[in-house]
Amino acid sequence: MTGEVLCGDRAIADDLVALSEALVGGRVRAVDAVEAALARARAVPGLNAVVELDEAGALAQAHACDREHAQGHVRGPLHGLPLAHKDMFYRAGALTEAGSRIWRGHRPDHTSPLVARLEKAGAITIGRLHMAEFALGPTGHNAHLGRCGNPWHGPAISGGSSSGSGAAVGARIVTGALGSDTGGSIRLPAGICGVAGLKPTNGLLPAAGMMPLSHTLDTAGPIATSSRALARLLTVLAANGTDYEAALGCGTNDLSGLTIGLPDRHFLQDLAPQVAAALDAAAGVLAGAGARVRTVTMPDQASHARIAAEIWAPEAARVHQRTLAARPDDYGEQVRNRLLDGARVDADTYAAALLARDAARAAMLGGPLAEADLLLTPLMRKPVPLAATVEAAAGPAMQAMIAEISALTRPISMLGFPALATPMGFDARGLPLALQLIGAPLAEATLLRAGDAHERATGFLARRPDLSPFA
Repeated sequence: MTGEVLCGDRAIADDLVALSEALVGGRVRAVDAVEAALARARAVPGLNAVVELDEAGALAQAHACDREHAQGHVRGPLHGLPLAHKDMFYRAGALTEAGSRIWRGHRPDHTSPLVARLEKAGAITIGRLHMAEFALGPTGHNAHLGRCGNPWHGPAISGGSSSGSGAAVGARIVTGALGSDTGGSIRLPAGICGVAGLKPTNGLLPAAGMMPLSHTLDTAGPIATSSRALARLLTVLAANGTDYEAALGCGTNDLSGLTIGLPDRHFLQDLAPQVAAALDAAAGVLAGAGARVRTVTMPDQASHARIAAEIWAPEAARVHQRTLAARPDDYGEQVRNRLLDGARVDADTYAAALLARDAARAAMLGGPLAEADLLLTPLMRKPVPLAATVEAAAGPAMQAMIAEISALTRPISMLGFPALATPMGFDARGLPLALQLIGAPLAEATLLRAGDAHERATGFLARRPDLSPFA
């Protein structure tokens, strides 16, 4: 199959599962897949999702994959598949700058185990993707790189901090990307950009070889074109012998025996009408697939955002203590202020927050997650905001809006539980609306099974944004 045909065959080029199977089966050459991805990246410079393309390196790897395939050797299930990753995952000798001025020119001497696992399975890394500076921000703004756009509507936020990962997959520059999630930074850009994202259980995937923020809460994970694609990537990333894709079955959409809980407070309060209607429809879809959907009683969530801040903020401040003192002006203003706030959290407050986290986990596991296999919530209470409402010039309402964006994701990061984001419709402007499925630790297979069933029943992932404004 030529590069021209691949570029025009959306059914293959736009879906990670279809493209990886075509590559492994020899129906598509790795060179054509990589050239098509590079062409898509170059075609939308106004999206600002890509920091740097490694064209020479990616094409060299593609040619190597094609030579190996001709000799009867396939590296793994991702043989020849082009991917790109948030600019915080190390590749030995390659630039990793974490969306910052502080790390400008940083070239690590080792590779992230996650990147290494993907590449061992045959994936080809084509470049580095936009991110919030040091992963501090949920909107896609960056004082040094400029703002990452939303492929569905340029003036809207892309979500963050894995902004480039969400936007690049949403625009189908690539069909999968690594992101990180300390408070929602995989789920938000995935859902906001109309694709699927998985925050795994804390500790399931190694955190070595990636930029640190909060050693207690940091979690790496994939963003991809579907829950099945996430399952394929997670099988490679986890390297624990679990075939997450096999757990999805053959796409029968049968969720019989699964109980899905609707929280009785916090997550379903003050929803915008469009969000509430989409969530009701999502619950109906899951019930139609055989799941039992019921209301569950939630423990008090009022303190969870504070507990999270009293953990991640002082941990992040410690990471940046030396450079913040030596080079304060090389940080963006908002990032610098957040780190300075973290430095003011004393040791007693931090220790108390860790104990409160343990109690909150126990309350969730003994309460709603004992009553239901999964919880269903919206990703955000309101439709995707415009970027202008969360910029510094937006005034006092800005901080409240930023807090609201991650209000339903940050508690789950604080608890360390796995969660999945996937589309549940579109608002009146045509921007994606997303649901969030939450599970107990190591419930990834169940999350992906439910996400896959919803995606197959609704077809929301078949819609594509108009990228012409970004050309």
